[in-house]
Amino acid sequence: MDKFVPIGQASDIGEGKLKQVQIAGAKVAIAHVAGSFYALGDTCTHLGCSLSAGKLEGTAVTCPCHGSRFDVTSGAVLRGPARKPEPSHRVEVRDGALWLEV
Repeated sequence: MDKFVPIGQASDIGEGKLKQVQIAGAKVAIAHVAGSFYALGDTCTHLGCSLSAGKLEGTAVTCPCHGSRFDVTSGAVLRGPARKPEPSHRVEVRDGALWLEV
């Protein structure tokens, strides 16, 4: 059975923007792309920089430290130096609120 937790309002994250949330001590980056919301680990798998501080272009986020790129829809590595993908989570919008699958 899926478990979702509330993480804020959809209106808090503008289109084309990223926001960091913390769930049970884990940092998660929430991306708002083309009307949809996506969630992936916020700590770059290369050297641990915050992806929510990076640049979002379409569905790709670029780490601000060393330029690794990840697909926000799946967590897949699009460009290194990172080699390991980010964990990704489903996000649902319910009555304007964002819910993250944990």
